[in-house]
Amino acid sequence: MIRRRTLLSTLLAAPAVWSVRDAFAQTPRDTIVMAAQIDDIISLDPHESFEYKGNETTTNIYEKLLTTPNASPQRIVGELAESWSATPDGLTHTFVLKTGRKFASGNAITAQDAEYSLRRAVTMNKTPAFILTQFGLNAANANEKIRATDARTLVITIGEPVSPSFFYYCLTANVGAIVDRAVVEANKQGNDWGNAWLKTNSAGSGPYVLRTWRASENVTLEANPNYPTPVRNRRVVTRHVPEPASQLLLLQRGDADIARNLGPDQLRGVMTDANFKVQRARKGSIAYFCMNQRHAELAKPQVREALKWAVDYESIQRNIVSTTYDVHQAFLPTGFLGVLEDKPYRFDPNKAKQLLAQAGLPNGFAVTLDHNNSAPWSDIAQAIQANFAQAGVRLTLLPGEQRQIITKMRARQHELLMGRWGADYMDPHTNAEAFAFNPDNGDNARSKTLAWRCSWFPAMTDAVNAAARERDQERRAQMYIEMQREHQRSSPFVPMLQEIEVAARRANVGELDIGPTNDRIYYASTAKA
Repeated sequence: MIRRRTLLSTLLAAPAVWSVRDAFAQTPRDTIVMAAQIDDIISLDPHESFEYKGNETTTNIYEKLLTTPNASPQRIVGELAESWSATPDGLTHTFVLKTGRKFASGNAITAQDAEYSLRRAVTMNKTPAFILTQFGLNAANANEKIRATDARTLVITIGEPVSPSFFYYCLTANVGAIVDRAVVEANKQGNDWGNAWLKTNSAGSGPYVLRTWRASENVTLEANPNYPTPVRNRRVVTRHVPEPASQLLLLQRGDADIARNLGPDQLRGVMTDANFKVQRARKGSIAYFCMNQRHAELAKPQVREALKWAVDYESIQRNIVSTTYDVHQAFLPTGFLGVLEDKPYRFDPNKAKQLLAQAGLPNGFAVTLDHNNSAPWSDIAQAIQANFAQAGVRLTLLPGEQRQIITKMRARQHELLMGRWGADYMDPHTNAEAFAFNPDNGDNARSKTLAWRCSWFPAMTDAVNAAARERDQERRAQMYIEMQREHQRSSPFVPMLQEIEVAARRANVGELDIGPTNDRIYYASTAKA
């Protein structure tokens, strides 16, 4: 026990990137140690978190009324709700909570906690709030529209009728997390709804509680003693290790049980070694770059199209991310209703030059690209820089930590920016809204979608709204296909790749439970043999 305590304390105190001389012999048997890129985490408040690793972390801490099982991700099941129903007009939805459930604090979970949580999400109006506010819920009407009628019953009235499944899918997103009202209220500062405290603490009912989060260093979760199904490990430690080569070294030396960001070179060796196992799952996330329409040249239609012909998609996939991404050129990922599989663009620098000439730029132009400074993003950015040069576009690369890139984009201060977008729920509206919806381009707009962040106005807002209201599934699917074709042609977005989640682990470590969205990666069933 002395060895385990010493090792664990070292794991928590060590610097963000371990060197060979800092390596340890083995991780504790009851602890899962993951090496991953986690520099995108900005907050671990579930009603504020909207980044990959933030949402992955909070989904292991909090529960929602509803969820989707990874084995059948298009199916909606109850998590804290025992039953749910809608009135014939599709406006009023009633949820009956399960009995006997408790938060990690020991407090009973009630409909009043659910009422408080959803009111909190729409009233704070942080980045993910649009998932709920799109249904007409806001700070002004939250007390009227979100009501607990007794200890087990929650009633939500939305602004206009939509397909009930669309609303329910939205409640499965992390912004639908139910927090412990008593704990959050006890830690609030003024009118902040406990946001400052909940960024680095937890008040949930999921399988884990948050012990520590140090930005760009580590996250430590510990098992929730009040979770109804005992987890198969006592602690999960995720270390920020930005370089895939460093992740591989830690995995090989036994200092990490799972490596989350190995590239093709590292995976080739791991896949042929009996000491390791590799887990792969197609993810509902898209790698893209976008063009800020506040930039005079990028706002020209011919320039937007030119840059789409100035990328060697196939070469990037083949040479940089062959094991972790497939070429994909539409905003809906494969596996979603209405996905468009067409790939109309290929590397054609001569065509790009012709389009630039039509835009009045026969000698090209200069522009900057913000991107994550870790692999594979730096390699992809350099490949795009070389591709653009052949079309006469002089690209300056601006690498940074992911949370810095996200913050810059939210402030609409980028020119070109490369990002990765994960679907928030399994309905196609999730990505249609992100990439094509912008009803208000003002700085204080309610919906600060990706389209808003790129100042693309009015985008395809009417088409997005019409598809969301359509109740005939076949017609709705066709509407999304048509929307994606137009989006490919005219939008300031260049979808490039669809992610394949890959987790390499030591042979004695069980699989992660990996689903199609970033908030469907669960740790509780992972154990060591």
